[in-house]
Amino acid sequence: MFSISDIDNIIINSLKEDMPAGDITTDNIIDENAMSFAKMIAKDSGVIAGLDVAKRVFELLDQDVKFDKHTEDGQWVSKGDVIATIHGKTRALLKGERTALNILQRLSGIATITRQYADKIKHLKAKVVDTRKTTPGLRMLEKYAVRVGGGTNHRFCLSDGVLIKDNHIKAAGGIKKAIELVRNKIPHTIKIEVETETIDQVLEAIDGKADIIMLDNMGLDMMKEAVKIINGKAIVEASGNVTLDTIVEIAETGVDIISVGSLTHSVRAFDISMKIT
Repeated sequence: MFSISDIDNIIINSLKEDMPAGDITTDNIIDENAMSFAKMIAKDSGVIAGLDVAKRVFELLDQDVKFDKHTEDGQWVSKGDVIATIHGKTRALLKGERTALNILQRLSGIATITRQYADKIKHLKAKVVDTRKTTPGLRMLEKYAVRVGGGTNHRFCLSDGVLIKDNHIKAAGGIKKAIELVRNKIPHTIKIEVETETIDQVLEAIDGKADIIMLDNMGLDMMKEAVKIINGKAIVEASGNVTLDTIVEIAETGVDIISVGSLTHSVRAFDISMKIT
């Protein structure tokens, strides 16, 4: 999944951003030895993701902090539920509050919307996957949240797999030419995906022996025709303007994968508050 050092780097950078020269409010009001107890409370209903990351925020600020989870990542919580309790130095609780909540709220929002998409098509073969439309610096966490919500991950980065998009096709002089160029330079273990917008492009991708064919912004009728033409010769991915209202019809065309950029690029944060008691 990811290492503790990866998480620490994200948290440390976030804390530096939030208090580059300390917290002038907390440091001048709260005694350095003061201790407090706090609750994290769900103000929405949905799927929680990122509790261990939130815990790590406070551990980096107070090595003796006690963070007790009242639920686990992937569990559904209701508005008003206490999702965690924290006991430690008051300064640490106050300094870590916003960073911990920002991460927890965003990841829980992603997990919640992913669960909604996944549940819509759980009776069909298609899988919901994410995209690279993520928050800079938070990709590993956001893709983790997608998995927590019941989705799966597309490639993590540009180094992971070949995806020949419209601009590559134009620059190379065609789909088949682009496939030939890349296939001669990559290991045989790496799959090649091609983005298509027309039936002619689908036929060219098949002729070039693409492993995965993306149907980009196609209408339902064209998508059905493309799936029939591909007929198992490649994995079929649907992409473009997928919503909760359209995903079932898209899945019913017979595609294998449905990529949804909105899982990460425009998700609404899951509302959580932290209250010192």
